Amino acid sequence: MACMKLGSKQDAFQRKGQAWFCTTGLPSDIVVEVEDMSFHLHKFPLLSRSGVMEKLIAEASGAEDGCIVNLPDIPGGDKTFELVAKFCYGVKLELTAANVVYLRSAAEHLKMTEQYGEGNLILQTENFLNQVVLRNWKDSLKALQSCDDVVPFAEDLNITNRCVESLAVKAGSDPNLFGWPMVEYGGPMQSPGGSVLWNGISTGARLKNASSDWWYEDISCLSLPHYKRLISAMESRGIKQEVLAGSLTSYAKKYLPGLNRHQSTSESSNRLGPVGSGGLSSEEDQKILLEELDKLLPMHKGLISTKILFGLLRTALILRASPSCISNLERRIGMQLDQASLEDLLMPNFSYTMETLYNVECIERILEHFLAMDQVTGGASPCSVEDGQSMGSQSLTPITMVAKLIDGYLAEVAPDINLKLPKFQSLAAAVPDYARPLDDGLYRAIDIYLKSHPWLADADREQLCRLMDCQKLSMEACTHAAQNERLPLRTIVQVLFFEQLQLRTSIASCFLVSDNLDGSRQLRSGLMASNDGGWNTAVRENQVLKVGMDSMRMRVSELEKECTNMRQEIQKLGRFKGFSTWGNMSKKFGFRLKSQMCSAQEGSVSNQKLESGKSEKTKEKNGRYKKKQLALK
Repeated sequence: MACMKLGSKQDAFQRKGQAWFCTTGLPSDIVVEVEDMSFHLHKFPLLSRSGVMEKLIAEASGAEDGCIVNLPDIPGGDKTFELVAKFCYGVKLELTAANVVYLRSAAEHLKMTEQYGEGNLILQTENFLNQVVLRNWKDSLKALQSCDDVVPFAEDLNITNRCVESLAVKAGSDPNLFGWPMVEYGGPMQSPGGSVLWNGISTGARLKNASSDWWYEDISCLSLPHYKRLISAMESRGIKQEVLAGSLTSYAKKYLPGLNRHQSTSESSNRLGPVGSGGLSSEEDQKILLEELDKLLPMHKGLISTKILFGLLRTALILRASPSCISNLERRIGMQLDQASLEDLLMPNFSYTMETLYNVECIERILEHFLAMDQVTGGASPCSVEDGQSMGSQSLTPITMVAKLIDGYLAEVAPDINLKLPKFQSLAAAVPDYARPLDDGLYRAIDIYLKSHPWLADADREQLCRLMDCQKLSMEACTHAAQNERLPLRTIVQVLFFEQLQLRTSIASCFLVSDNLDGSRQLRSGLMASNDGGWNTAVRENQVLKVGMDSMRMRVSELEKECTNMRQEIQKLGRFKGFSTWGNMSKKFGFRLKSQMCSAQEGSVSNQKLESGKSEKTKEKNGRYKKKQLALK
């Protein structure tokens, strides 16, 4: 820390209890009372330097009990007046960044101008501020911190603004261009090659290039009002938003214990001093800090990590911050919800009025913000394609990630017995259909909810299962759902029906591939002599396709048996009278088959059976005719 020495005389001040004495050999003729401290001094050194002291001494000289002057409002208190008194006596003292603001304010308060002596305290402190303190990062920061104790004087003398501007300029510049950080970042001297010099000898070490966040930790020691002014000054000077956002994050981590889960309680509490006027911070101080930081946070995507935003939101809910603060944090999270993790979404309920374990309503509001932003940016514009599939635009990947995240969240909150069905349905239905390529995650969440809520009525179960599309279940999910006793019978039938359709479609496509292979044999046979390896590969592929077709035929036969048994059970129960055939049952459940699929199945599977059946019947008729002819003979 830079300093400037004043005075030349030896220190003649001695302290005895709550009193200071100047041992110059002459008895004191004035007592100056500052707070709880008494200074037994002499009139002449004081009145020769201060206009205020000259006036007060003149007023108090006629008193019978001696000359007693009271200075209750002097900036900096008794410690600052001690330095002022030493300056008046010409005793050696040091001006530093830590005391220059107090001395400058006290000198102004006591009117220690050049009229009362050349090189008076006002001039000395002003020169030190402008020529030394404001040119150095650390000293400017220290001076700005000391302004907290003398705010009115620092504002009137423009000290606060000068320190803020000095710091803002230096924060936006390369620290290696200034002399003040060289000692901190590498060394005072460099060789032509760039290495650090020590006593003229190259050490081989290189100066480290300071990153744009080198000042984060330094300014985090500032009080909230000064920190806000510094951030505003930096923003006006064109410092990038992501840099300022990083500083705000660092400041929030330091003074909001909720953002540091792994930090001990004692360490967290000891770091809360600068928020309030003194001592430890209360919940009200933390609430004020959070609401002020919310006003400073930029409303842009990706500048602050989603985890930090969720931590701020969690803290805001605990501290019961203003609705606008909570809404702004939810909106910021919604803008980048695709970057969140499942752990971030699992926010407990901090309100006594809510029965659920997790704050599902908050997550639903965040999801609404994400969908609204996605709609504005043109991301949610799906275009339908064949086979019931849907695709979005360029924002399909983020919204698909969010759909997967919400399905995982639903699976986590589903075991909560206090989670009502409408709230579960509302959150599940908020995700657009096109955002889920598969409904396996939603099926898992529904299955967990049904398992945790066995008392649900059949109508509620069917209503819940309507949230998922059985056509968008994978083969593994279909197999599990077909054997799931918790699902309604209607849903199980739908799953089996669509699973059979998928298998038949796959078989039909395999037959088409097989026909194409048979039709290309002649072409490939002409090339066997020149490319035996390609023909062998085609033969192996054909064998693999046949094995797959056989396995699918077996699976289809098994599913047909299951459907037949189920149809018989339904007929016995009498619930679905008049629907004896599978086609009628499909109409009952609202299934719609595509003509192309049916024609593909019939053309590929049934044609071979019909041709073989016709040939066998022809042979039987010919045999019977020959027997009749022999009998007549």
